[in-house]
Amino acid sequence: MKKIFILATIALLIGCKENTDSSAKLTTGTKEITLEKIWDGTFSPKRMNALNSMNGNFYSLLNTDKETKATTVDKYSYATLEKIETIVSSANLKELENFSSYSFNNDETKIILGTNFEKIFRHSYKGTFYAYDIASKKISLIGKEIQEPVFSPDNKKVAYAKDNNLFIKDFSRNKITQVTKDGKKNSIINGITDWVYEEEFAFVRAFEWSKNSKHLAYLRFDESNVPTFSMDMVGKGNYPDQQVFKYPKAGEKNANVTLHMYSVSSRNSKKIALGKYEYIPRIKWSNDADVLVATTLNRHQNNLKLYKVNALRANSTLLLNETDKAYIDITNNLTFLNDNSFIWTSEKDGYNHIYHYDFNGKLINQITKGDWEVTRYYGFNKSKKTIYYQSVETGSTNRGVYSIGLDGQNKKLLSNENGQNTAAFSKNLNYFINTFSSSEIPPIYSLFSGEGEMLKVIKDNTELKEELEDYKMSPKEFSTININGNDLNMWMVKPADFNENKKYPMLMFQYSGPGSQQVGNKWNAANDYWHNMLAQQGMIVVCVDGRGTGFKGAEFKKSTYLNLVKYETEDQIAAAKKLAERSYIDENNIGIWGWSFGGHMSTNALLKGSDIFTTAIAVAPVTSWRFYDTVYTERFLRTPQENPSGYDDNSPVNYAEKLKGNYLLVHGTGDDNVHVQNSYRMINSLIEANKQFDMFIVPDRTHGIYKGKNTRLNLYTKMTNFIHENLNKKSNKSIEIKG
Repeated sequence: MKKIFILATIALLIGCKENTDSSAKLTTGTKEITLEKIWDGTFSPKRMNALNSMNGNFYSLLNTDKETKATTVDKYSYATLEKIETIVSSANLKELENFSSYSFNNDETKIILGTNFEKIFRHSYKGTFYAYDIASKKISLIGKEIQEPVFSPDNKKVAYAKDNNLFIKDFSRNKITQVTKDGKKNSIINGITDWVYEEEFAFVRAFEWSKNSKHLAYLRFDESNVPTFSMDMVGKGNYPDQQVFKYPKAGEKNANVTLHMYSVSSRNSKKIALGKYEYIPRIKWSNDADVLVATTLNRHQNNLKLYKVNALRANSTLLLNETDKAYIDITNNLTFLNDNSFIWTSEKDGYNHIYHYDFNGKLINQITKGDWEVTRYYGFNKSKKTIYYQSVETGSTNRGVYSIGLDGQNKKLLSNENGQNTAAFSKNLNYFINTFSSSEIPPIYSLFSGEGEMLKVIKDNTELKEELEDYKMSPKEFSTININGNDLNMWMVKPADFNENKKYPMLMFQYSGPGSQQVGNKWNAANDYWHNMLAQQGMIVVCVDGRGTGFKGAEFKKSTYLNLVKYETEDQIAAAKKLAERSYIDENNIGIWGWSFGGHMSTNALLKGSDIFTTAIAVAPVTSWRFYDTVYTERFLRTPQENPSGYDDNSPVNYAEKLKGNYLLVHGTGDDNVHVQNSYRMINSLIEANKQFDMFIVPDRTHGIYKGKNTRLNLYTKMTNFIHENLNKKSNKSIEIKG
């Protein structure tokens, strides 16, 4: 079989059999990893451009012509991976010099081109958009400073949002119809989600065309009673700008969200009753052109309902009701088949699996089963009656791509067994491009058939692998550690010249948030190179995924329910103490660091585990869940009014007097996600307790703290020096930024 070819390529990359146990060794060179090299892209693997699957066996890419610098949308064949044609080039368009986004209509006769984007929040933008007719090569303006334009299925209209209202542009009559008129900033939003939906339910466009183009379903957000949050942005002028937006913190009022159905012919909207609910996190049209399915959740997020909404009658009936003792995660896995039966994923048997229901909500069968998690649902091939998915069947640190029959039979592994495999399927599911990597193998992009036959290696990053052989590098040693009755996944990075008769300071890294994973058999990210740099400078770096993290079943993930950070902190403290028993760990020099949820954790670990931790770095930490948003926080803690101890007993602002070690607190003042308020309150608590600490406040930077020249380099220089000054004192590795 041709699958042998990719295995041979992998063997060539690593030079020996892949393994992830403690005996794993990388070729070690003499060059030192530096922060400059980490952040200038020296170690970045080559990646494929994000491709858009097209009808048939084709895909498209957004490219830039090397000679003309024009932006192009190019069409390729999955079978050959060769370019077939250029669909559109900015060189041939007088109306716009370049474009940076594109999207097709259903039959791929038209394209929406976007340019001049202005960021709103993490995922939302407004920009200038044009409609381009491929056959006639004519282009026409849709609108400026608009959001989320999308063609109607009949190709005659485009719906879009602007200034919190919805509009429809009819190209056949060159007429714009305003669907809603009550939109107002920080008050009413039509068709676009508010801040908390965008961040926590992960979608921006909250309107959907019916398949016959007769109706437009949309969500309306009334956030007039949601408390307002503001941030001063220093900028470059004499006076700061103030960013003001509605942000519902835990226990506060959410936006009142309602579902509406707009009739294109009558130009009227009707509000749809959906019973009692707090959230509408998804809407999706079924294969019946007159029936929409809306998902609702209660405020505790443990009672989910699917409603069938009849667009003609403007009424709804219950389709499916699922409950959980803790909470239910929202996904995009709802898929309707030709007969309107549907595919659904659920954790109701204790692990996330795939189910098949009829359109009356009756279970037909559970398709996947076992003590393992389905991690992605890719789609259903109706001609083959086959479902494609990703799972952790070969271990929670691995990911494999599988196919299985609709009846739950004939399951087949399509990818490599170990490491991380992620598939990008063609629209018809006849092909997929598999991205494979492991802790020792950089990403390999390969073309597979839908049956799992490896057809061609596209990119293999051999050059990066060879370049890294010149650097001092150590492998991640994967294992498990039994902590508080659980076998927790762990990796450890030791110095290349490790001597078990010496003692080394240890730095622990974690995120620890619900359903997350840091201990995965995958290729290096930037932090991995930093950790390796620290290891070569005389440290041992360790990561342990404690209780509450993901991919080991619902019980393990939801064990922290109502006590967020309590058990996670206990696991990190216990792991540090157990590791300190090893002869080569310096039990008097153990530190911990993390970002966001991980920053909360590192702060807690230092304060509650002062008998083992001497040093901690917290970047953009939550310091009290009372300061964070409703959707995320209440999913795990319920409201502060219902569960005050769950909020306060593990919030470090309430026991700053416990600080004994070295503490570095980092935050960006432009963080609209975890507000700098968290760090300011922590600072005040530490001052009141008369505790000394270090802080690094970064003006105007958001949660990722990356925008601007040298921002990440400067931050990691600060953190590196802090670690060497307080934890790895023998190294004397104080660093200055060059240039």
